[in-house]
Amino acid sequence: MPCAVLSCAPAERQPPRRSRVFQGVGYPAMSKESQPVFRIIFNNQGQVFELYAQQIFQSELWGFMEIEELIFGERSQLLVDPGEEKLKNQFDGVKRSFIPVHSIIRIDEVERVGTAKISEAKGDSGSNVMHFPMPPRSDS
Repeated sequence: MPCAVLSCAPAERQPPRRSRVFQGVGYPAMSKESQPVFRIIFNNQGQVFELYAQQIFQSELWGFMEIEELIFGERSQLLVDPGEEKLKNQFDGVKRSFIPVHSIIRIDEVERVGTAKISEAKGDSGSNVMHFPMPPRSDS
């Protein structure tokens, strides 16, 4: 007899299904050094974040992408990028981050890890994105 959704004991959480598209299909058995690196650019509260990660896949949580194994560049003690340091502190201790799909601007597979950064989002004057035209509202 099937049970009601709310009365069933919760099932054991399964590990997330990884999208094979983002895990390097066609790559030989990869060591940690040869795994693909992804650059993820997304909007967050009026700012554009650029992060690097080794794992990215569609989440079981509908409408989100999961990002794991964030990568921050190695820095010498003489040269410290305050933007990257701010990002590193913000994501310190984060195992997995869920990014809404609609806020993602671009995902690239890159050969080298660049500098993670935060920049201010440009307004409509600097954007080449055109909003979908809507018919004028009638107040009747």
